[in-house]
Amino acid sequence: MGLRSVRAPAPAPPRGGSRRASERLPALTSFRDLGVLPLIADALEAVGIVDAFPIQEMTLPVALAGNDIIGQAKTGTGKTLAFGIPIVQQVLAPEDEGFAELPDPGKPQALVVVPTRELAVQVAKDLEAAGGRRGVRVAQVYGGRAYEPQVEMLRKGVEVVVGTPGRLLDLAKQGTLELGHVRMLVLDEADEMLDLGFLPDVERILSRIPDGRQTLLYSATMPSAVVALARQYLTQPVRVNATNPDDADATVANTEQHVFQAHQLDKPELLARVLQARGRGLVIVFCRTKRTAARVAEDLTERGFAAAAVHGDLGQGQREQALRAFRNGKVDILVATDVAARGIDVEGVTHVVNHECPEDEKTYLHRIGRTGRAGASGVAITLVDWADITRWQVINKALGLSFYTPVETYSTSEHLLSLLDIPADAKGVLPRAERTRAGLDAEEVEDLGETGQRRPRTTGGSSGGGTEGDGSRSRRRRGGSGSSGSGASTEGSAAEAAPATEERAPRSRSRSRRRTRSGQPVAGAPAEAEQTPGA
Repeated sequence: MGLRSVRAPAPAPPRGGSRRASERLPALTSFRDLGVLPLIADALEAVGIVDAFPIQEMTLPVALAGNDIIGQAKTGTGKTLAFGIPIVQQVLAPEDEGFAELPDPGKPQALVVVPTRELAVQVAKDLEAAGGRRGVRVAQVYGGRAYEPQVEMLRKGVEVVVGTPGRLLDLAKQGTLELGHVRMLVLDEADEMLDLGFLPDVERILSRIPDGRQTLLYSATMPSAVVALARQYLTQPVRVNATNPDDADATVANTEQHVFQAHQLDKPELLARVLQARGRGLVIVFCRTKRTAARVAEDLTERGFAAAAVHGDLGQGQREQALRAFRNGKVDILVATDVAARGIDVEGVTHVVNHECPEDEKTYLHRIGRTGRAGASGVAITLVDWADITRWQVINKALGLSFYTPVETYSTSEHLLSLLDIPADAKGVLPRAERTRAGLDAEEVEDLGETGQRRPRTTGGSSGGGTEGDGSRSRRRRGGSGSSGSGASTEGSAAEAAPATEERAPRSRSRSRRRTRSGQPVAGAPAEAEQTPGA
């Protein structure tokens, strides 16, 4: 496999990105200058995106020419549009000339594989924004939701599918998702898919896609396994490294970092003061475990903050409810496990707090990458307990940071207040005058027909395809309406149809006993009946 490499130059002023129009600088390169179709450029400008980041500026001409790409850039520097624009520009939409001549119109022409549900939602949203005026249809396919709506969307016809490996593979095995017409494939956050153990599923998906496709692989880091994957499945790729040679740090330069050694018992009080820093906007608090995330969110709510939790023990509807409330400003603090470290791209996140020391340097980078995005500035705060000092020192050395020995810090420490610009009179409870957010309860919980939830047990079972999460079918069974339409009667439905009086009436069971001697029946002995009362 030939490998060409392109590295970002070291520009005098920082290059532009997907900035808001009001922030545009005169020397930036616009998407129109890079050959993007006017309809796509108009759609991006309508949401305030005008100029290109380095990864976009370097990738778009190569991708639009049909080359395979290995793209690497720091978290938060615009990789989504770097592959999203080529997709929505090169697929044929229903209104395009030549769409009817496709071998099977309405079957997916492009596939984007991502590691997490939250990232699938975010990527699909960006693709819809870029391709909306062209009429490009985008489907989100991921676990935790009922199969039926996703299957129905695929049957109606889509041009682009964005999904997680497990659900994509399930639908492909069922024959619902046809990958034989995919001409563009994107593997986004490949290093995260490797860490989560999705590599075998990704390879099975790749085996279902025809050769001759264009493949774009994007990742914040490039471990050897990801490079090996690229060498196996990409054809003469161009490697695009959009890191500035003058910026050797692994972290984004405009993210201000603080590391404090904090006692576990003082963290709730310390965190409450941190959240009252002047100029603080939206905040994401990362926790190591699901239980800690739930407890921290509950504690912050009791202290008067508008907080919501996102972790694996919540249903997908609850997770999306919390994310919508966060994006809409109904809550301004999101407490999350690493499930949210990828895919949350919310404008206005000014602070990220690591409630505990991250597991490794990659986790640290992805967490603090939720702030300081798209050219904005941000603050990252890490609280390291005494037991985690060694782990933090390993992270510090790997990233070349200057916090090898974190300063011992308490909620009343003067340096904490001065470094983070916290008012001196701040207490551990948010003043009532500042409790202006509507809160999580103001956001509706969407009924997603979720799979995998614990429901009242029915002996009739459920058919494949995620109908276990279909609330309407569960209600029909509990209601005892009899036939489900298939004509088959199940033990569970029959039991529900039985009269209640019969269920409560005591029943007697009789059984015959035959006399035996040494295990052999006695000839001519009559059988005896034994009555056993039953409840």
